[in-house]
Order: sequence, then structure tokens, then C-alpha cells
Amino acid sequence: MTILTSFAVAVMAVAPLQVSAPADLGGVWEGRISVGGQSIRIVFRVDAVGNAVMDSPDQGARNIAVDRPVIEGGVVRFVVPVIRGQFEGTRSEDGQTLTGVLSQGGVTLPLVLTRTATTATLASRPQTPAPPFPYRSEAAAIDNAAAPGVRLAGTLTLPEGAGPFPAAVLISGTGPQDRDETIEGHKAFAIWADVLTRRGVAVLRYDDRGVAGSTGNYGAATQRDFASDVKAAFDWLAARPYIDPSRIGLIGHSEGGTFAPLAMQDGARAAWLVMLAGPAVSGGEIIQEQQRRIAVAAGMPAEEVERTNALQRRAVAAVAANADDAGAVRREIQALLVANGRTPPEAAQTAAVMSSDWYRGMVAHDPAESIRAIHVPMLAVYGGKDLQVPADQNAPMVSRLKPDADVVVLPGLNHLFQPASTGLMAEYGQIETTLDPSVIRTVVDWVAARSGL
Repeated sequence: MTILTSFAVAVMAVAPLQVSAPADLGGVWEGRISVGGQSIRIVFRVDAVGNAVMDSPDQGARNIAVDRPVIEGGVVRFVVPVIRGQFEGTRSEDGQTLTGVLSQGGVTLPLVLTRTATTATLASRPQTPAPPFPYRSEAAAIDNAAAPGVRLAGTLTLPEGAGPFPAAVLISGTGPQDRDETIEGHKAFAIWADVLTRRGVAVLRYDDRGVAGSTGNYGAATQRDFASDVKAAFDWLAARPYIDPSRIGLIGHSEGGTFAPLAMQDGARAAWLVMLAGPAVSGGEIIQEQQRRIAVAAGMPAEEVERTNALQRRAVAAVAANADDAGAVRREIQALLVANGRTPPEAAQTAAVMSSDWYRGMVAHDPAESIRAIHVPMLAVYGGKDLQVPADQNAPMVSRLKPDADVVVLPGLNHLFQPASTGLMAEYGQIETTLDPSVIRTVVDWVAARSGL
């Protein structure tokens, strides 16, 4: 999950130009944007035939689909439909630098991209499953009846034998994710599917709407929309003749731990639920604490941390108070930021982000009602060094909302459940381990026991 703070970048959808992609854009283009005092890397990778993807390593995002890059009149454009964004820049005479802006509606941030290599080398990811596998896989195509035009593409892994099998649906968190929840070359959901299927549990994982093989508009979706996708995936799985519909559970990572209980409220009759770093307090509270902890871990002076966090608190409160009125949020945030020294264009940029449907919904949503409504076994697991969904903020709340839940805090692990030093997102790509053995053991043993295995 990458819950964006009110000072994070978002980007807009722009129709791709009908111009062919020049082959000489091939390679890796890297630069940095400055957002709320943080320096965030932005990377575009273009292969030899003009196919491109975007990475935001410091926010834990990788392999975001990009339309074929184009050049028109010396201007290079990378359009990123799934996150409603584009980069537009002028190419230098030697062809090694692109100077321009990353934009979203009224939000524009300066960005200079430099060609750094012809190919990108990923760090070792030793846990990524590799064939041959002692189980079988089949493709899934899941139509969401509640959202015409949304077809989720996925993979179902099945244990050896005829079944009917117990099963699990994997649910990714914030940000456009593929079915493997690929972040910095780590494929956590591929690993979860592998270890659970080897234990006898069938596993369904799918690309988020509008991502990779799935159709739909990711950028226009809200929390309720993503929950409806979970319900559609659950119903599809329950209809398979080799699946036991009474033994299907949900496993949600990060904000996926919000979508899962909402789907259960909407009729997904899950037999159990696992929340991996799932929020148990409102999105506004999460953002507030997340911003403070990341600033402290990054070494920001204490006085600056408190000043920035106080402004963040007022901004989030304004969003929560006007969650049903995008215009009111935009006006209040602009006025607040201008009064605190931001220029009108800067204030307008931040207000555009914070007034979006998803952001307003995320800030206002309190998961208490949906967690209290869970009447099946539940496991909530947190990493002790998680800066995005802090364990000491959320684990105690789960216990209060659902006293019979199994709540586990694993020391030394970050938001992705890697062994970490600081917990900062910048570490994600530097750590070879994708999932610490302690979290695999905790979850797989618990799921197997609830599945009768």
C-alpha cells in the first residue's frame, strides 16, 4: 500500500497522440520530483521496440503501464493512463536528457529525466517462485456485474487432486497493482499463491481494474468500487466446481484489508479473513501518523516535523469535514495553504489531489463498522517497523473492534513484511527478501488450520 499524503504527486489522463514511438528512446530514464520536502524518484523504462513502463521506487510502485512514448516537434510524452498521468519534456541535443513536467489536472511538477542505461538491472529476488510447480494454474476472466466494462484478469492456482479445495482470494492495496502485487521486482502475491497452494489451498489473484490484463478505469475508482471487484472475484471463485464455497477466505494487504471487509458487508460470504497491515482506524488518522513517522525516519528536524504535521492535520480535517463535496474541499485546502505561505498555484495543485473522489473517500472512511461486522475467524498481522500502517496505531484497535481476532505484530518487519532497518519505502528495493519467513509461517499455518488442512 502506498497511501499518498496530501503532498504526494498524482497525475492525469491525457489522450495519447497518434505518433509512432521513436526507437532511440529505448533505455532507462530517471529523475526526481520534490513533494512536501521529500525527493521521489520517477523512472520510465523503454524497450527496444518502444514499449514502456513507469516506476516510482520510493513509493514502492513498479511496472505501471505506459502508452507507447511519442515525440512530436522535439517534445517527448509518456502517458500513464492507469494513474491518470503524463510526463512531457523537451529532449536535449545529445538525446540524453528530457526536461519537462509531470502533471495531473492542475498539478504540475518539474521533472528532468536523464538516460541512465540501456537496460534496467533488478536486484536479486530469490523467493520469486520458478517452475516446475507441484500444482496447476488456469487463467481467470471475471466480469463484475456491478461495474459494466470491468473484467478482471487473473490466475487461479490449484493443488494436485480433484478437490473440492479450500481457497483464498488475494487483494492488493493502494495504487495500481498487477496480480503478483509487483513492487520493486518483489512479487509478494506470487509467493503467497505458491506457499498456500503447496499447502493445499487454491489461490485466486487478479490484476486491479484497468491494470495489465484487466479492463476498467483504475483512476476513477473508489473504495466501494474496489470492494465490488473483490465481491466479483469471490463469487467467480465460489462458482468453480472444484472449489468448496464454504471454505473460501480473503487475504487483503494494506488497503486491501479495507476492501475485504467492505466486500463481506456487501455479501461475500468469506469463511475467514486475513488482514496484512490492514488499516483499523480512519484514513485521515493513517495519513496523519504516516506522514509524521516517515518524516522522522527520514531525518527531518523535529521542529519541521511538528510544523508540517500540524498543517497536515488541519488539511485532513478539512477533507473529512467536506468528504461529500469536492468543491468545498478544493476551496478550503487552497485557502488553508495560501494562509500558510504556499503560492496560489502550489495550493491549487495540492487541493486538486485532495479533492479527488478516492482521496476524500479514503480520508473519511472509518473501518470500525465493517470490522465489527466480521463474524468469522480473523487474523491481523503487522510489521513492527511499518511506517505506512503503524502496528501500534492499528493492532490495538483491531483487538478492541473484534476481541476474538488473532492479532500478531512481527518485530523488525516493514509494510511489505520484509526485514528492515528504517522501514522507509526507499529500502523496499534494496532488500532481497520479499516476505520474511515469520510472516509466511504465521499466515499459512493459520489459514491451513481454518481450512481443515
